[in-house]
Amino acid sequence: MADPGPGTDSGSAGARAAAREFEEAGCLADVERAAAAVLPAGVRDFVAGGSGAETTLDANRAAFDRVFVVPRVLRDVSRCTTDATLLGRPVRMPVAVAPVAYQRLLHPEGELAVARAAERAGVPFTVSTMSSVPIERITAVGGTVWFQLYWLREPGRALDLARRAEDAGARAVMLTVDVPWMGRRLRDVRNRFTLPDHVRAAHLAEGTSTAHRRPCGAGSAVAAHTGETFSSAVTWSSVAELRECTRLPLVLKGALSPQDAVRAAECGVDAVVVSNHGGRQLDGAVPSIEALPEVVSAVVGRCEVLLDSGVRGGTDVLRALALGAGGVLLGRPVLWGLGAGGEAGVSRVLELVAEELLDALGLAGCSDVSAAGRLRTVVRNLRAP
Repeated sequence: MADPGPGTDSGSAGARAAAREFEEAGCLADVERAAAAVLPAGVRDFVAGGSGAETTLDANRAAFDRVFVVPRVLRDVSRCTTDATLLGRPVRMPVAVAPVAYQRLLHPEGELAVARAAERAGVPFTVSTMSSVPIERITAVGGTVWFQLYWLREPGRALDLARRAEDAGARAVMLTVDVPWMGRRLRDVRNRFTLPDHVRAAHLAEGTSTAHRRPCGAGSAVAAHTGETFSSAVTWSSVAELRECTRLPLVLKGALSPQDAVRAAECGVDAVVVSNHGGRQLDGAVPSIEALPEVVSAVVGRCEVLLDSGVRGGTDVLRALALGAGGVLLGRPVLWGLGAGGEAGVSRVLELVAEELLDALGLAGCSDVSAAGRLRTVVRNLRAP
């Protein structure tokens, strides 16, 4: 097993038990338990937590469990494949690694370990603006790299980051639009969460703000840093500026409204990600999987539609495809893999998703990903008598 990361006592009984659980992992929940056993409590909460009462965080998962697929039979699935395309490029499955900040919190290699595992799995890796490793080192790994952009208080700096990503070899720019400021994440507030000295936002000048390292009264230092760094004035004009700035495919992440998705397509966006930020922004926002069908219907093929928030396995990927998504972004499970086993842990997570998706496709009577989009779904209220 790879170095399990900071905060881990590899000689403890708990760490040995976690190592065994990781090595025997048969699903993503097993990997999460292994990571939770070895990560510091504050880091666990930073990854796992949502905003407010975590209503949307919990609803994301419950909403997936209400979606049932109607399988087809007597279809030849002897050559079943998960191969697909995302943003016009071939991938081994319709999955991309979602952008997540500060991955060196979970393992010393952070984003580099994840990028290597994603390259091996044949899926895109999305580098966050708040990455703890600079994009130039990540694109050097190879594979398909997308760059996620937050609109900064100085718009020129945001556009400079987009140009820097393009120069470094990124294949797409993904603008996140649902964070005018960080949602009130009570786990981080209660923990008075700060970043350790070895973790920093590698794309931001070191002198711009040190709020993420300073205890913040009764709050989260990371939230204070976000408030100082991100712009709450991001608008459709910002999207237009970014579209003019880069030749790369442009993705807009954080759309839940069909009207917003249509306007994004009209602005020349190549894809929208239906996302509630994993339940970490507006608590009470609609679960992403429930918002997906209306967005798909609204854009009627004018741009790609991807899904983020609540994906926990290959069956969830099938559900998203059946509801019209072209693919999904995978966030927290990748971090649990990183925390449990570094690069090997992330590879295991992506292997499990690929295995589960292939199994789900075949059992649903689909020889390929496109056939999954023609499946019928039934949404049930599991609380009904």
